[in-house]
Amino acid sequence: MKQRKPYPSDISPEQFAQIRPLLESVRKRTKPTTVDLYEVFNAVLYLLKSGCQWRMLPDGFPKWYTVYSYFAKWREPDQQGTSALERALKKSVGEAREKLGRKATTSFIIVDAQSVKNTDTAEEKGYDGARRLAASSGILRWTRRACPTPSPSPQPM
Repeated sequence: MKQRKPYPSDISPEQFAQIRPLLESVRKRTKPTTVDLYEVFNAVLYLLKSGCQWRMLPDGFPKWYTVYSYFAKWREPDQQGTSALERALKKSVGEAREKLGRKATTSFIIVDAQSVKNTDTAEEKGYDGARRLAASSGILRWTRRACPTPSPSPQPM
């Protein structure tokens, strides 16, 4: 495979060597792989970091449907309820934290007050696109003031 441009989301081959067995264990061994799992994993990391669409993967990565098929296999939960992708990411992040002299898992959490405030009634609320009140729209109110509607003409009897 040709050399591609490095991205900030890429991990080193040494880091990938530690999580490769975990990712390979998910795939059934029916035929040999024709794609480099290191490049597939870096493509998944690129997608997670950038938030781009699958079809907008840069040219140096494997084809989007190949990356998506591996992602779909890696994200399936096992008997404990965790996916291989989640275990791989936690392992690589934990090792990076330990290298820096910190605990493998974080002890700090950030909670957004807006999302917590609404959780008790979230199932009762929703958005109904068909319910639009003309009075609530600022544009409609403005056009009514600027262009008043003519008074209704008398109906013939």
